[in-house]
Amino acid sequence: MSLELKGIRKAFRTNVAVDDVSLDVADGEIVVVFGPSGTGKTVLLRIAAGIHDVDAGQVLIDGRDVTTESPDARGLGMAFQNFALFPHMTAFDNVASALRARKATRAEIAEKVEAVGRLLKIDHVLSHYPRELSNGQKQRTALARALVAEPKVLLLDDPLRNVDAKLRYEMRLELPNILKRFGSAVLYVTQDYKEAMALGDRIALLLHGRIAQVAAPAQIYELPASVEVARLFGDPTINLVAVDPVADREEVAISIANTRLNLGKGLRHAVGLSCTLGVRPEAINLHAGPQPNSLPVEIIAETPLNEKTVVLTKAADGQELLASRPSGSSVRLANGRAYAAFDPAAALIFERDSGRRIERRAA
Repeated sequence: MSLELKGIRKAFRTNVAVDDVSLDVADGEIVVVFGPSGTGKTVLLRIAAGIHDVDAGQVLIDGRDVTTESPDARGLGMAFQNFALFPHMTAFDNVASALRARKATRAEIAEKVEAVGRLLKIDHVLSHYPRELSNGQKQRTALARALVAEPKVLLLDDPLRNVDAKLRYEMRLELPNILKRFGSAVLYVTQDYKEAMALGDRIALLLHGRIAQVAAPAQIYELPASVEVARLFGDPTINLVAVDPVADREEVAISIANTRLNLGKGLRHAVGLSCTLGVRPEAINLHAGPQPNSLPVEIIAETPLNEKTVVLTKAADGQELLASRPSGSSVRLANGRAYAAFDPAAALIFERDSGRRIERRAA
């Protein structure tokens, strides 16, 4: 592994920012550290960089313990959300500063700066000063400076936060391919779940200073470790309903608004427990008439959201459920009423007290 964080702990007086965090990043891998504001993401990145020391734990690069080494000695590339460009230097010189610090020749500097400038589409503004650059160009210049020396490890602290929505969307598409070309181990911090899903080979979810789950984006979305994790991914958010699973022959069933719904096999160990049902809005289908595993609902509101329509429904007991469907699709509903159905395989079950997901077992 290029970067390894082992048992990292850091407190500021009585505030424990990071507590027993272990994480590794391989060559060519992008690991996104995601979580709400104030959960220790930037502190963890600064520990990896050598900006903060640690109270406990180790930082290793290529197996070498660099825990007590300075940022310069670690040979890292770094880019931050505030760009941190030198205002008295052109974009070219800002990018070149990373190479000059490593005593590169003038010819090598020119070749590499121009090459990374073309890759990041800033070659036409390399002669400009930061005050003459747009936020997007500043962001790309800061990224070029971090990449130009081809660092073994690249640390990126929410670098898209201060650019406009259009550019942020474009960079989500472009950035993975750009980063993969350099083969660095990338540790990327963001509090935007869409960014985490788009960029990460794996996502490390940090909550309350601890790792809550590390998994590939699809896995963390489809199989969140807990209710808290599930709530952080998805727009609209996951439906959560208090349920009490009961045995139904070889399967398990629940009741919502006095309607019995099947959860399929593999959850018999949840019978007798107080639980929470989780179903993503896109897994709920609305029909004009009764369907297998459906319950009658009233349509309360429909709201366009990006390329889909979000439908707010309410069951007879007042339980609200969100469904989403592609914009343009429609179901003819009589008097604002429908039947909400979901595939049992799409249902998640969590322990109500601990919030932990109950895994399905092989039948």
